Amino acid sequence: MLAEIAGVPAAAVASPSTTAEVADVVRGAAEDGLAVVARGAGTRQDWALPPQRLDLIVELGGVCGLVEHAAGDLVAVVRAGTPLREVQEALRPAGQQLALDEPLPGATVGGTVAVNASGPRRMLYGTVRDLLIGVTVVRADGVVARAGGKVVKNVAGYDLGKLVAGSYGTLGVITECAFRLHPLPAASRFVSARAAGPEEAGQAVAAVLGAQVVPSALEVDMDPDSGPLTVTALVEGVPAGVERRAADLEKLLGEDAAQDEAPPSGWGEYPWSPGDVGIKLTCALSRVSYLLTAAGVTAQLHDVPLRVRGSAGTGVLYAGLPGRTEPGVVAGVISDLRAATRAGAGHCVVLTAPPAVRARIDVWGHVDGLDLMRRVKDQFDPAGTLAPGRFVGGI
Repeated sequence: MLAEIAGVPAAAVASPSTTAEVADVVRGAAEDGLAVVARGAGTRQDWALPPQRLDLIVELGGVCGLVEHAAGDLVAVVRAGTPLREVQEALRPAGQQLALDEPLPGATVGGTVAVNASGPRRMLYGTVRDLLIGVTVVRADGVVARAGGKVVKNVAGYDLGKLVAGSYGTLGVITECAFRLHPLPAASRFVSARAAGPEEAGQAVAAVLGAQVVPSALEVDMDPDSGPLTVTALVEGVPAGVERRAADLEKLLGEDAAQDEAPPSGWGEYPWSPGDVGIKLTCALSRVSYLLTAAGVTAQLHDVPLRVRGSAGTGVLYAGLPGRTEPGVVAGVISDLRAATRAGAGHCVVLTAPPAVRARIDVWGHVDGLDLMRRVKDQFDPAGTLAPGRFVGGI
């Protein structure tokens, strides 16, 4: 793997294999005033902003493996460099799962927590912040901090797990995570239907949410190349219950609804490819139809193939633009999408984009509570050596 993060080269790379070794590396870097970025599999290293400076990359691929699996308590402790897929394989013999989707194959536990990534099943099981019950973090000064575990307690007035989840490595280097687990469902079924437009899709989503089918996920997919929107619901559970609920979903979604045991194409994947512009859109649940309409209008106005996919059941959508799109056009699209998400009580964040686009726009946009976030950063990393400038407001 290259000794760089988002195009910024590092002078050195360290590859520790334990929390103690990570602490030694970070402590030495702090004493020398070195800027440090932690990396797992590197699947999201081009997300957010490039580091303002970078001296040392701490590779966490060697900090891997299942530390403990308390099957009776539905809890597992996992090292940060462990790929999510390996975690699922380790838990499967016990009939259990870590209910986190894997939109990017190969993603590690630590990286997933660092960016607070989640997929379609967040609707039923929650996000990383909901499933994370304990964390071990190496602070900027090399001190190891632990919070939570099999008993959910925290230290120093901070809920450390919720702080580091989504902090993009700016508050500490995550080395171990304790998660709440769920049983593997005995059966699952996907039920999909076409919708003529955002309003019809919104009506279908509202019908599903108002029924007693309890979907694990409720997704929409708006592809400019394939015409109508698609609404897909996932139900999981015991076979008889899944069969009944899937039949109810077919009635709710209309005559062309169809069931399948396999997910539809693109399920749980981001609607962009490497090198493209990837955007996260959020809104109030009642405004999903409005946001889809606004996205369609924006695409027509700027004459761009904007694809939108995501959770209609939680109001978290993702949009993608080809990386070749002219930066000025991307800036216009983002401006319009931000106006739409503000009207829908949400936010628009550019997760990944080519350098020319990142230089043209504010990838984070307005974020409430920025002053508080800066104070937290100052408490955890007063010298500003951890992933400097990667996060919102130059944190």
